[in-house]
Amino acid sequence: MKKASILLLIFILLLTNVNFAQSKGQTLPSITIKDMKGNNVDVFKFSEDNKITVINFWATWCTPCKKELNNIAEIYEEWVDEYDMQLIAISIDDSRSAAKVKAYVNGQGWDYIVLQDANSDLKRALNFQTVPFTLLLDKDGKIVYRHTGYVEGDEYILEEEIAKLVK
Repeated sequence: MKKASILLLIFILLLTNVNFAQSKGQTLPSITIKDMKGNNVDVFKFSEDNKITVINFWATWCTPCKKELNNIAEIYEEWVDEYDMQLIAISIDDSRSAAKVKAYVNGQGWDYIVLQDANSDLKRALNFQTVPFTLLLDKDGKIVYRHTGYVEGDEYILEEEIAKLVK
């Protein structure tokens, strides 16, 4: 029984690492989601901006998500100036709570582009389960870093990863 449990754990870890390895170096898929005004946006276009891009998935019901984006907001202007980068915040709230997303974002004064993946099409395509979930794209639009969850200070680890792309 113990041996079977260990083998199962090893198998799960291998699958996790394969999924991560497959996503590194890939670009965003061509999936259309909505901006805050209800306009369609193909997220693949952010792979073509020739900018370092942070894609952060969040939800209004996710306290760590909101804390992360608010903490980044405090240093975001410095990041833009120093690294010529952009941050795209993508809500995974469903269509029933879309009004909450708009109200929350309007109250925060974020300088980010905010999009809504109400049907979870992009979430499914990128194969992640929980938020907050962060992707970092290099200037060529390739995914070079993934992170799930948020602990106070993770924004500085993200900044270190961004800085590596500038050097």
